[in-house]
Amino acid sequence: MTEKPKQSAAAVAAIGFLALASAMGIGRFSLTPILPLMQRDAGLTLAQGGWLASGNYLGYLAGALVCIVLAPPPAPAIRWGLAGVGLFTLAMGLTDSEPLWLASRFLAGAASAFVLVGVSAWAMPLLVRHGREEWSGRVFAGVGAGIAFAGLFGLAAGIEAWRSRATWIALGVVAVALAVLLWHRLGDNRLGDEAPHTASAAQPRHRALPRRAFVAAACYIAFGYGYIIPATFLPALARGYIDDPTIFGLIWPVFGTAGAVSTFAAARLGRGLAPWQLWTRAQWVLAVGVLLPTLTINVVTLLLSALCVGGTFMIITMAGIKEALRLGGAPASLAVGVMTAAFAIGQIAGPLTVSLLAGSSNAFALASFVAAFGLVAGNCVLLACSARWEKLAQIGSRPNEA
Repeated sequence: MTEKPKQSAAAVAAIGFLALASAMGIGRFSLTPILPLMQRDAGLTLAQGGWLASGNYLGYLAGALVCIVLAPPPAPAIRWGLAGVGLFTLAMGLTDSEPLWLASRFLAGAASAFVLVGVSAWAMPLLVRHGREEWSGRVFAGVGAGIAFAGLFGLAAGIEAWRSRATWIALGVVAVALAVLLWHRLGDNRLGDEAPHTASAAQPRHRALPRRAFVAAACYIAFGYGYIIPATFLPALARGYIDDPTIFGLIWPVFGTAGAVSTFAAARLGRGLAPWQLWTRAQWVLAVGVLLPTLTINVVTLLLSALCVGGTFMIITMAGIKEALRLGGAPASLAVGVMTAAFAIGQIAGPLTVSLLAGSSNAFALASFVAAFGLVAGNCVLLACSARWEKLAQIGSRPNEA
């Protein structure tokens, strides 16, 4: 009989929640609500904002690749990732140099990848050992909560006319404080490694992933590209059409709140569904959210887009990671790292597309059409492959034969 870990399920969920709130809400997506402030007081253009966003996503990819190659123990990955998020967010407010901004966003992205991979490989197997697998929604709700917090922070900064540098420093202080708070609460470094091994004790310990994992990863690239266009530019787009900061500043908090709530809803609504089924259903809604601002831009379409995109991206993220972990045959950090890297590739391409199309008056719309097409294509591939995968699972086929 397997021993339960020393931390309670509630403690594991709380630690994962706070870690993801810092890593993703601040380390990854704080640029989005601060971008309008940087446009106002630093003269940042939409194209420059796209390059900064892509730098962060490139760092996220680099961090994921390091996790694939080195497979670091989850607890140290979380600790040092959180410390990096705090320090490199602070650095954004301590300089006016665009190259240093780019470097800081790159390093913050790498640090946040360490945290996501670490939390996924640490918290989810431990919750399974506690018999609380459905509590993974509580962990991933941290992403939406962090985005909502950063968005409300950006909203307050816009209303109070704070400078962007002061806003970066304040968020950096919050991230550093969370890193200090969670440093010792992660417990024994070995704790995160025991769970995946125990969960797969009956399986051969191969490092190779099954072929169908790479099919899922390719679809995850389309998801990353499709979601990142509105996730990066919705607040800046709202600012261009809505003068009142109390209105356009609501877009990102609504996005984050929808993301946080959606993980709890998915735990109930997704019962009895395979991860890929939850993924594809949520992705149809995401595609609608991506297309809405291309039809017409007003408060209603922007808020609906924020709800559709914010309310589905964490469901798809969680479902994709569960699908990777479900495949077995490899360490959890490797499976999660591959999916994280795939996601990052799509995210890099999204803002780069907008930057490269910056000379066109329809740059956002053109990139959004490409994104929606990718989401639909990804769903079609998943649906086409899913019947075969399920049939093989029913006859007891090994994962690497899929």
